[in-house]
Amino acid sequence: MLSLLKYLKPFWVGIIFVVILLLGQALAELYLPTLMSGIINEGIIYQAETGISRMEFIFYSGAEMLVFALLAGVFSIIVAYISPRIAAGAARDLRRDLFVKVESFSQTEFDKFSSASLITRCTNDVTQVQNLANIFARMLLYAPILATGGIIMALQRAPGLSWILGLMVVVLIGIVMVLVSIVMPKFQIIQEMTDRLTRVSREILHGLMVIRAFGTQSHERERFDASNVELRDLGLFVARMMAIVNPAMIFMMGFTQVLIIWVGAHNVAYSGLQVGDMMAFFQYSMQVLFSFMMISMVLVMVPRAQVSAERIAEVLNTELSIVDEDNPFGLVDAAVVQFRGVTFSYPNAEAPALENINFTAFPGQTTAIIGSTGSGKSTIANLLLRFYDVGEGEITVSGVDIRKLYQKELREKIGFIPQKGQLLSGTIASNIKYGNTELSDEEIKKVAEVAQAFDFIAEKEGGFAAKISQSGSNVSGGQRQRLSIARALAKNPDIIVFDDSFSALDFQTDAKLRRALKEHTENATVIVIAQRVGTIIGAEQIIVLEEGKIVGRGTHAELLKNCAEYFEIASSQGVE
Repeated sequence: MLSLLKYLKPFWVGIIFVVILLLGQALAELYLPTLMSGIINEGIIYQAETGISRMEFIFYSGAEMLVFALLAGVFSIIVAYISPRIAAGAARDLRRDLFVKVESFSQTEFDKFSSASLITRCTNDVTQVQNLANIFARMLLYAPILATGGIIMALQRAPGLSWILGLMVVVLIGIVMVLVSIVMPKFQIIQEMTDRLTRVSREILHGLMVIRAFGTQSHERERFDASNVELRDLGLFVARMMAIVNPAMIFMMGFTQVLIIWVGAHNVAYSGLQVGDMMAFFQYSMQVLFSFMMISMVLVMVPRAQVSAERIAEVLNTELSIVDEDNPFGLVDAAVVQFRGVTFSYPNAEAPALENINFTAFPGQTTAIIGSTGSGKSTIANLLLRFYDVGEGEITVSGVDIRKLYQKELREKIGFIPQKGQLLSGTIASNIKYGNTELSDEEIKKVAEVAQAFDFIAEKEGGFAAKISQSGSNVSGGQRQRLSIARALAKNPDIIVFDDSFSALDFQTDAKLRRALKEHTENATVIVIAQRVGTIIGAEQIIVLEEGKIVGRGTHAELLKNCAEYFEIASSQGVE
């Protein structure tokens, strides 16, 4: 929690102003019982000394009390106006830093934090901290000032009744401490359950077509209800515990009022206490009680905000596994790509995903990588893009180890088309121009033609201005993939990586696309990861992977003769 206080620093002027206003409000409210006590105790003497009438005395005294009451009200209104803006500004900066931090995560960090958990931390957790910051000034700063002043003033007015105030404070502190000790552990569980509910919701929404196809809606409803009901039950438990605070405080307030009047009346009857002092003590005691009620309300919120703050800090304090060196090289031109003795294991994996990988990809040539499922093909793409860092060996571009390059510059030189075409909400044009916003209309049309996407774009209402919904759900899988290819080509990259990007295309479109790519990428280093032999049959170099190791290397004709694994793959697909 304390580590997040730095987000309040930009608002230090406003915070100081709020503290001054709260101090003024507390002093004004603390002075009112003193005025009332003076009116009751000294009114008759004051009238005799000044010779003014009773009505004039009441008018002037009442006017003075009204001025202080108005001052307290004005200060309260200003604080209520400023505090939410300070809290909202701090939450805005916190969300921004969280987003920037998550953007800098490598795949290793994403493996540690689930998407559902990151969403909850950036939204629900930040909201919890914002809510606490909002009431922090209005209650947590104001209540101690009012309580401290109330106790001091009460003891000055009626020291003989101080034991009542002491008893009341001890009981209130006990109630708050017991409550916090019970609910604090529950809030951690609630946030974890919120993560789980978010994860289940995302899985169901993303897999809705599969769920319907298999007719498992009832099973998914039960799975959702299990998480939902569990969260509801724990939330009800915490809410019931928190609900105890208000009636407990009201009971204490009523009990204290009766006790003060009972004991104070006896003291007044025996001339041990003036009526005005008893009434002032009564008012100060109510102020102290009210202050503790505010503190208890805040302290009930603190545990949940504390849990949320720890979860946020966990993300912000995560050390990145992939960072730029202090003085990285700049990459002017990307050309030759080399893997030199590369070995890599995923975190907690029993065996390496890649072992002693050596190959060179040259400009103007296509280097293809093929192998069975789980052989490590996509891992090569992830390592080249530096989503992970190699365990042993090195990957070089133009002779420079990619770990010594700026990540941004490295990725700007690479056009990457993932297995699953991922589009962003917007238009077709905005998606194609995503990596090169300065692309002209003619250039957009050109890359769309190369990617075999122009025909279906032209058929859409609005053409390149046609809307793309979230994740590209309003276009087919093949269309998404072709738009993803067009987006990569629009960057005019020096290195193009196709990670099984042709599997969603029919054979005719596949063939047309490969012919167009050959002409368009004649100077680029092309790396094609594929499962279909027909897609890579014309590659200058084909690398065959099996269980993370290279078991064959050569052209299609050479591998049919020399590599049993490749021959088996080709035969199973009817390719000779």
